[in-house]
Amino acid sequence: MSKKSLVITSIGADTMPVLHTYAEECTKRGLDFIMIGDTKSPAQFHIDGCDFYSVDRQLTLDSEFAKLCPTRHYARKNIGYIVAIKNGTDEIVETDDDNFPREPFWAEHTRMVKSYDVQDQGWLNVYRYFTDKFVWPRGLPLEELQKPTPALSSFVEKEVLCPIQQGLADENPDVDAVFRLAYPLPMDFEKSVRLALGKNAWSPFNSQNTYWYKEAFPLLYLPAYCSFRMTDIWRSYVAQRISWVNGWAVLYHEPTVWQERNEHNLLKDFEDEIPGYLNNSAICKALGELDLLPGIENITKNLIICYECLTSNGWVGMEEMPLVKAWVNDIEKVWK
Repeated sequence: MSKKSLVITSIGADTMPVLHTYAEECTKRGLDFIMIGDTKSPAQFHIDGCDFYSVDRQLTLDSEFAKLCPTRHYARKNIGYIVAIKNGTDEIVETDDDNFPREPFWAEHTRMVKSYDVQDQGWLNVYRYFTDKFVWPRGLPLEELQKPTPALSSFVEKEVLCPIQQGLADENPDVDAVFRLAYPLPMDFEKSVRLALGKNAWSPFNSQNTYWYKEAFPLLYLPAYCSFRMTDIWRSYVAQRISWVNGWAVLYHEPTVWQERNEHNLLKDFEDEIPGYLNNSAICKALGELDLLPGIENITKNLIICYECLTSNGWVGMEEMPLVKAWVNDIEKVWK
């Protein structure tokens, strides 16, 4: 039977109801619940069924990455992935502390999924298949918003290999600051569709409701030396590009969480998203032109190649490369 883990990073208190919900459900279902704290975390934290890692505890790990990763950054979630992999997990589900799970969140997943097979479409606004409203995912280039959406009937429905699976979120879906400043929320997605985006079909995915199988674990890596609002988005581009060379697709499926969004300053979010608005298309063009090698044995090499591309072009700081290499060193000791 597969071993599964839930990974969250949070600076919340142990009184947060959603954290108790995750702990109780994980205990009931036999999942490890790993929570990564940061320097702003409370000095005392305990929830039965939650394996909490303070910064001090993180530094005791046999992990090169944990010692290099900057504090007060979402990229410390990488440490949770490392812990889960060291513990022998086969499947990782990740979310955030402002997402509330519905019953389907806990449903069994399979690598092979009956879904619409989408390839060679360039940029695709996947949200348009789940609602008739004009809405787009955070990370979709603004210059692509008016691109016509191909009819669902133009795609073939078949069994597709999807080691990475993105679930949507209701009420406060993952949209950018431009949308939040211009359009009303909350909103729910009304349609249940499954889309598998394969080679040459781009759409961002996030770290709020995402399921990962073991063969894709190295692609979990979240960069630290870029905007907070882009770290999971640019991770998704790298993961998609490396998935293509292995014949994998990324699945997008119906919401299994609803979000009660933590407080945000929307103008600060907008400022932090500017690197994405300006560079998302160029980043994916550059990644698409890389010469990558197929095979699981080459995934970590491909990861390094992708981040060499991102750093050499100035999209991610050069300080990222020691972290990427430390991640690879940590992962290669315990993965496979």
